[in-house]
Amino acid sequence: MFNYNVRGENIEVTQAIREYAEKKVAKLDKFFSDTPDATAYVNLKVYPDKTAKAEVTIPLSFLVLRAEETTDDLYKSIDFVVDKLERQVRKYKTKINRKSRERGFDGIADLPADESDHKAEKHAEPELEIVRSKRISLKPMDSEEAVLQMNMLGHDFFIYTDAETNETNIVYRRNDGRYGLIETATL
Repeated sequence: MFNYNVRGENIEVTQAIREYAEKKVAKLDKFFSDTPDATAYVNLKVYPDKTAKAEVTIPLSFLVLRAEETTDDLYKSIDFVVDKLERQVRKYKTKINRKSRERGFDGIADLPADESDHKAEKHAEPELEIVRSKRISLKPMDSEEAVLQMNMLGHDFFIYTDAETNETNIVYRRNDGRYGLIETATL
């Protein structure tokens, strides 16, 4: 059973909206047998052009589910984002169970089997294939220099070693044209 954190931007999250979002996201509970502490973060936004965006993030110990959808209706956006998340779970489940069977295991206990597994396997996307491999040397630099390097190369992301922390970091170009930074930490 998920815990829910429902927030709204440019919209008041009424009890009806909250209950609708929780009811729809709860459909994903059936895929997970032991997620007592999982929190579903639901962010609802309404824009001046009257479009509505629903974002759902569910961090689990073995997987982070995330999807967003923008339509002309908030309820439709919630429906579509939950459908997207359900497809993600089915795809992940099918892939993990296939790999487990190849290695001689029966399947993954965290993700219960259902009759749709066989349908999903028949229509599963082809295996992810790495078609090119590249080796890079990580030069120590700061994030600003990394963004400049990324832009010079014409890439959407750039991996580098942070000169201050000596950790591997990633800068990337966001959909809105601004930049993001992913800082890593050794465990």
